[in-house]
Amino acid sequence: MEIKDYYAILEVKPSDDIKAIKTAYRRLARKYHPDVSTEPDAETRFKEVAEAYEVLKDSERRAEYDQMRLHRNEPNFGRQTRREEYGGAEDFSDIFSSMFGQRARGRQQGQPRAARGQDVEIGVALFLEETLTEQTRTLSYKVPVYNAFGQTEKEIAKTLNVKIPAGVADGERIRVKGQGVPGMAGGANGDLYLIIQLAPHPLFEVIGHDLEIVLPLAPWEAALGTKVSVPTLADNILLTIPAGSQTGQRLRVKGKGLVSKKETGNLYAVIKIVMPAKPDADSAALWQRLAEANQAFDPRTQWSKA
Repeated sequence: MEIKDYYAILEVKPSDDIKAIKTAYRRLARKYHPDVSTEPDAETRFKEVAEAYEVLKDSERRAEYDQMRLHRNEPNFGRQTRREEYGGAEDFSDIFSSMFGQRARGRQQGQPRAARGQDVEIGVALFLEETLTEQTRTLSYKVPVYNAFGQTEKEIAKTLNVKIPAGVADGERIRVKGQGVPGMAGGANGDLYLIIQLAPHPLFEVIGHDLEIVLPLAPWEAALGTKVSVPTLADNILLTIPAGSQTGQRLRVKGKGLVSKKETGNLYAVIKIVMPAKPDADSAALWQRLAEANQAFDPRTQWSKA
């Protein structure tokens, strides 16, 4: 049974400590990485370096490897170990297999285990108006490239044009398959997730797929009724205010809310009666006449009922 000289592969001495081994591995991994190396045998050498480092970085595995390496020239090597040193008859190939577990059987040719890449999340900010139609965004981000031992070797810059469908909601996750971190040893790439972040609007409050807007009215507008121009996300509409409207009353405008996959939400205009500033003498006289004409009206009747 042939035993590879892992120390020679990593270009270190058997007496070197783990720090020297790590330094050598990093240097050689960069030198022979298939994505950047110009060496003709880069892929093979990279796999050998990775295999050697996996053994020598672990003190227990390294000690077992050193024993095997020490006795590799004995006549019975590869068939049976010496009982007095290893505690019983055992084939060296069994020891080698036990050192590396199931991974050794699959990796003796330097093949690391395939692993799926990690997912990546990117926040995408949208205005409420932009959720009404499909949007396109150009995203630039970086993903790390890991070696067989989970160490970052470099970063890859990526630029994608992504489509964001109409009707997305705050916090919604949109999956872009295969655009995350590259997989290792032939494993599948991770996915990219776009996390929708809706920017607050100065006029509209979001309630599910409905919108609310505070509609300020003068007292006489609420009392007599009127028509007022009300903004929506797309345009302005003329809304009829019935006579005798009250603060807190909600007037529904159908289909002027946010778009959803099933149906479009509604817009609710919430009435708020706003008094004018301190009245002048003429206005005060008119208010006084109004008060005298409505002496029977008590806005606090609910208090007595309570």
